[in-house]
Amino acid sequence: MKNGFKTVAVPFVDGLEEMNWNDRQNKMELNGSKIAVDEVNWPDEYPYKPLMAVTLAGSENRLWIMYHFMGLDLRATVMEDNGPVYEDSCCEFFISDPSDGTYLNFEMNCIGTLLASRRTSRTDCIHFGSGELGRVDRYSSLERRQYDMKGGRFFWEAGLGIPFDLIGFKGFPEGATARVNFYGCGDKCEHVRFLSWNPIVAPAPDFHRPEYFGEMTFMRRTDNHNI
Repeated sequence: MKNGFKTVAVPFVDGLEEMNWNDRQNKMELNGSKIAVDEVNWPDEYPYKPLMAVTLAGSENRLWIMYHFMGLDLRATVMEDNGPVYEDSCCEFFISDPSDGTYLNFEMNCIGTLLASRRTSRTDCIHFGSGELGRVDRYSSLERRQYDMKGGRFFWEAGLGIPFDLIGFKGFPEGATARVNFYGCGDKCEHVRFLSWNPIVAPAPDFHRPEYFGEMTFMRRTDNHNI
């Protein structure tokens, strides 16, 4: 915790870019940093708190993010990129660009459909085009099809490999910091949830609050395993 904000150190892990997702996950499990996405910011209206964690690592050219989720429903209806993936079982990563003060949001449903944009606010944004979206490496443990499953416990994992130049850095930014937050949501799931890593103070669910981003630091060596 730093000045009231959570912090995480992202370690450099050699060789991740050349691996397949299975080997990459294994190496990240051993060498990455782990955080819990467990803040329930609007408990009166949205109290549901499924299990959600994130594993983080960096390579020469990409930030690697693995989401781990277990909850009581599974919804995936959006198949086209830049659609309303936040209505499905969804994991999200927001980061402020250190070069110009904007922020970027990467929102992906549980089957790998991605929404990404550069923003100055919730409403003022420029969505990534197909070329930029195509540069983001994606993974899902689920078969790519539509789901609407209830009445059980469902586990899934999803991953992103985001090129550093898409988020304002040139290669692995050793020693640099960035303001970030991680979220889990499902606006139209049976059990609606709005989870965050760093807590948010707002009267209603709103993830577009850069003033409540925590801090990410990039380090060549770290023993920071947070959960």
